[in-house]
Amino acid sequence: GMVMCNHPDFEYKRACMKAYNRWLLDYCSEDRKRLIPLAQIAMGSIAEGMADLKEIKEQGFAGVMMPGNPAELDYDDPAYDPFWQLAIELELPLSFHILTSSSDGISGAPRGPRINAFQSIIRGCQDIMGMLIFSGVFERNPDLKICCVEADAGWVPHYMYRMDHAYKRHRFWMKGQELAKLPSEYFKENIYLTFQDDWVAFRMAEMMNTKRLMWANDFPHSDSTWPWSKEILAEHTSGLTEDQKKDILHDNVATLYKLAV
Repeated sequence: GMVMCNHPDFEYKRACMKAYNRWLLDYCSEDRKRLIPLAQIAMGSIAEGMADLKEIKEQGFAGVMMPGNPAELDYDDPAYDPFWQLAIELELPLSFHILTSSSDGISGAPRGPRINAFQSIIRGCQDIMGMLIFSGVFERNPDLKICCVEADAGWVPHYMYRMDHAYKRHRFWMKGQELAKLPSEYFKENIYLTFQDDWVAFRMAEMMNTKRLMWANDFPHSDSTWPWSKEILAEHTSGLTEDQKKDILHDNVATLYKLAV
């Protein structure tokens, strides 16, 4: 799915994602109480995306994974407002995952050892979050719910500071859009974040909205906390209150996707 998000042929990509969605529904049908499917969407155009959202909702998906780069315009354009409003109406949270944008990846040519590219794979998600905030997408669509997936979360307090700093000091000469609230306020309200063993995120939770943090184990990928998830969580959540633990470990995701747990 992550590889397909960057495929240049949007018609081919849409066909592959529809096939994936059908397979996923079949896979999750074994136990829909435990297996909650999220669909993929190609975004060959705004109209196509809206048609796919309706189909995805009818098929019973709980949310949608978005490609980092759409074919038509970019996500900051007000032309996307009908798409965002439809997602709100259908109660479909939208996710942006690492490695699904043209601006991130590990297959390029990093400076120095290849492993250095791992440091940049969250940049695509960061760019999208900043774009949505600074362009007023959340101001125009206040009920929109966006998930920043597997990009960690420990960076968020500093990122919010940088956004507020840029907005206060530089929006005039850079001709930035006037917003009703500070950028950090939109981030805290509209953006959910998933992470695995990002101990910094747990330490910095008080500087974020703990109602928007969602722990994940990423099984069965190489970043997974399995089979040491319980041990890792015992260490990383030791400084949190019981209510914060409940929110981050299960209540937030249950609320977002309306899961019966």
